[in-house]
Amino acid sequence: MYGAIEAGGTKFVCAIGNEDLKIIEQESFPTTDPEETMHLVEKFFKKHQNNIESIGVGSFGPIDVDKSSETYGYITSTPKKAWAYFDFVGSLKKRIDRPIAWTTDVNAAAYGEFINSYRQENLNVVYYTIGTGVGGGAIQNGEFIQGFSHPEMGHMKVVSHPEDSFKGNCPFHDNCLEGMAAGPAIEQRNGKKGQEIPVEDPFWDIEAYYIAQSAYNTTLMLSPDVIIFGGGVMKQEHLIEKVRKEFLNLINDYVKTPDIKEYIVTPKLGQNAGTVGCLALAKKLVTKK
Repeated sequence: MYGAIEAGGTKFVCAIGNEDLKIIEQESFPTTDPEETMHLVEKFFKKHQNNIESIGVGSFGPIDVDKSSETYGYITSTPKKAWAYFDFVGSLKKRIDRPIAWTTDVNAAAYGEFINSYRQENLNVVYYTIGTGVGGGAIQNGEFIQGFSHPEMGHMKVVSHPEDSFKGNCPFHDNCLEGMAAGPAIEQRNGKKGQEIPVEDPFWDIEAYYIAQSAYNTTLMLSPDVIIFGGGVMKQEHLIEKVRKEFLNLINDYVKTPDIKEYIVTPKLGQNAGTVGCLALAKKLVTKK
């Protein structure tokens, strides 16, 4: 059996899965402060401790993924003040002494989709989550693309829509993807949450324009085989088609991509992509397969 922790900024999802990466038991709870939240994590896994080989963690960030760093396994400069520079891996290891695979939450979701849906074709995959925040992860030849740190695709600059005067709500950058298109930006701009905005509202064309820019930038930088858009905002089923349309306008036939309906897609695993990815990373850590 393997353990999974999808550590989101809003909620934690803990799970146990088997060799086939099937979720056997799953529990979620709000992300509060580290002491309270990690106590609930420990409580969930303690009852399975004798059966767990390893645990995969996909965490909100930024996080330190450099194994040579003194702060490897830490959440670093997060705006969630209680979690800033928290030793996540160290704290978990003290509570549950098992090998721990450590990556970002969006990397974990990307890996879940890759393992479940695309590995047989050995595709290069980019995954974006558009939700409370925006993050991106990329897999090439079965491995995450990263260097001194993990990608922060959610903070790429975007060009404002001609009919949008909103300047973004990111505390670090004006006109970045997260500040313009994440859930809080939608609510701040419209005075209500995305799920309360009618399908026919012209705002969705503006939202699609920003998301399509991330697909445009990704296409020209990485030329992946597939770009997956997940997260709560993408639960608006009409949105993916708008993103495809805007992307085609932006790319303007400059490069030939795979068929658009197979190139820009939503997750096949839905909201379980991150959990399955964490299970897969936990398995990979101890089996090296």
